[in-house]
Amino acid sequence: MDKVKSGDHVLVIWNKSDQEALANIVKDLQGACGNGSVALENSEMLTESSRPHSTFNVIISNWTHPHSITHSDSLLSIIVKLLKPNGTVILKDTTELSSSLKLNGFLNVTKVGDVYTAEKPNFEVGSKAPLKLGGNSGVWKLDETVEAAWSGGKDDDIIDSDQLLDEDDLKKPDEQSLRVCATTGKRKACADCSCGLAEELAGQTKETPKSSCGSCYLGDAFRCATCPYLGMPAFKPGEKVVLDLNSDI
Repeated sequence: MDKVKSGDHVLVIWNKSDQEALANIVKDLQGACGNGSVALENSEMLTESSRPHSTFNVIISNWTHPHSITHSDSLLSIIVKLLKPNGTVILKDTTELSSSLKLNGFLNVTKVGDVYTAEKPNFEVGSKAPLKLGGNSGVWKLDETVEAAWSGGKDDDIIDSDQLLDEDDLKKPDEQSLRVCATTGKRKACADCSCGLAEELAGQTKETPKSSCGSCYLGDAFRCATCPYLGMPAFKPGEKVVLDLNSDI
């Protein structure tokens, strides 16, 4: 019990302990703490409201036979609150508690055999402190921070974004190549394409056949052997005639 010194307030947490052994440990602690005090609490009865927070300099748990206390997270969270800042907990346990002690706020966790020793930080659990940012000491520019992170603090390592583009990237695209189908919304003709996109994509354009003799509208009797209107009925001059360019003439 070298952690206990004169003037300390000590809490002993017990459970199903041998009464004679418990009395002996209390007697030893009273001699060590002098004008301090020694208190007892059963682990099954100990709650956050059992005693005021930050009351004890040292808390000793599960020290006497049969060492039946389970140091759960809930019990450890109570212990850390009952300790004063910089207070010490000393406990016996055969299970691995290092991580649990740290997660519940303890520092300087050490283990020797089945004895754990840990300390409460030098502040209250849940305490708050305002951040004082005088002048511009806590202000920085985002662009400076980002540049420093990318360049490692060296401006000559920063890449000029304009150098990532070549001449082809700066060329304006052909408007004709941007034309899309009104139905599909893509540069892909629909099944019943009538806007000319299908022919454009196939490298074709619709052209109105021209008559070389000027008499094609009169009928086959006036048409030559290579007339594009051959086999079609007569029509009026200037009348629009649709030809099937895919048919054999």
